Amino acid sequence: MSLHIPRIPGIDFAAVGKQLGYLEIEHSDNENDAAVIPSPIAVLSGGDGPTVLLIAGTHGDEYEGQILLQELIRTLNPDEVTGRLIILPALNIPAVREGRRVSSVDRVNLNRALPGRADGGPALQIASIVARELIPMADFVMDIHSGGIASEYVPSAFVYQGPTPELWAAKVAAVTAFNAAYSVVVKPMLKAGSISGAADQAGVPMISTELGGRGTVSLPILNRARTGLRSLLGHWGVLKDAGLSGTGDPIQWVELTAQSAVHSTMAGILEPVVELGQKVMAGELVARVHSVEELERPPKDFISPIDGVVAIVRHPALVNIGTTVVNIAVDHGTSYAKGNHEPS
Repeated sequence: MSLHIPRIPGIDFAAVGKQLGYLEIEHSDNENDAAVIPSPIAVLSGGDGPTVLLIAGTHGDEYEGQILLQELIRTLNPDEVTGRLIILPALNIPAVREGRRVSSVDRVNLNRALPGRADGGPALQIASIVARELIPMADFVMDIHSGGIASEYVPSAFVYQGPTPELWAAKVAAVTAFNAAYSVVVKPMLKAGSISGAADQAGVPMISTELGGRGTVSLPILNRARTGLRSLLGHWGVLKDAGLSGTGDPIQWVELTAQSAVHSTMAGILEPVVELGQKVMAGELVARVHSVEELERPPKDFISPIDGVVAIVRHPALVNIGTTVVNIAVDHGTSYAKGNHEPS
C-alpha cells in the first residue's frame, strides 16, 4: 500500500525509511514560464506510530527552526523513529532564499494564507498543501518561529488557547516537554489563516515557538531548543530514546492580549528603555521616539498600558506611525496552564 500527494512527487508517505523531495509549486512570471519552485521536504518513517509534522521557514528571516530541522534530517535515522516525521525545513522557500518575512515573488504572508488555493500564487499553493494534505495526516504539529528581522521575543513556546479542554491539555503537555523559558499564550484563533489556526480547526494538537529574533541566531536559545525539540518528539511518541529537556527552572507563562501592543504615534528613531523579560507597571516608560529632521522637537515617550512582562521588542530603530515598539504580556507566573482554555 502506498500514499502519494500529487504536488509532492516521488514521496510515498506510507513507506518506511528516509525520503527527500520537494513540494512542486508552480509559478509563471516574466523570467519563468511554467517553472517550479521546489520547497524541500523530508519524510522519516520507522513503521507504525504517530505522525508528527515539523515546519520551519514559514517566514524566511527566521533561522533557528531552519537550522534545527535541517540538522534533524541529516542526523536522524529511520530506525530511531516510531511512526513518521514529516519535516518541512524551508516552507516558504522564496522568502527563505531572500531572507525576508515574505518573498518578493508574491508578497504574501504564508502564516496568514491557509487554507490557501491550489490554483493561487506560490504562498497560497504551499498553504493549500499544508492545510489540506499534511495537517490532516498528522497527529501533532510544530511550527518553529522567531522574531525575524523586525523584532525579538522572549524565547518561548507560542500557543493559541483552547479551542477545547482536550486540545488545550495536549498543548500544555507539549509546552512542558519542550521546556522553553517562556510560554506565550494568545487568544483562540488569534490570526486568520495561520498554521496554528488550521491545526486547531483540524483538531490536531500544535505548538509554535518564538525563539528570539533580530534576524540572527542566538546560540544559547538554539541549544536549549535543540534539546527541547528531541524531548518534545519523545513526548509525542515518535522518537525513541529521546532525552528529557529542562534546566530545572519552571516555565514562565505570559499572555498577549488586546492591550499588549504599544504603537508609535510618531515617525523617527526608537529608543527602547526596557529589556526583554523585564517586569513593568502600567504607566511606566517603555520607549521613546526621537525625530530625525525636527532638531528642536523633544522625543515622544511611550508608556506601558498594563502591568506585565516585556515579551517583544522592536528591532530596527527606524519606526513610523503605527509601528509596534514593544509588547507587554500579562504575567501568569508558573501555573497559568491549569485548566485554562477560554480566552481572557
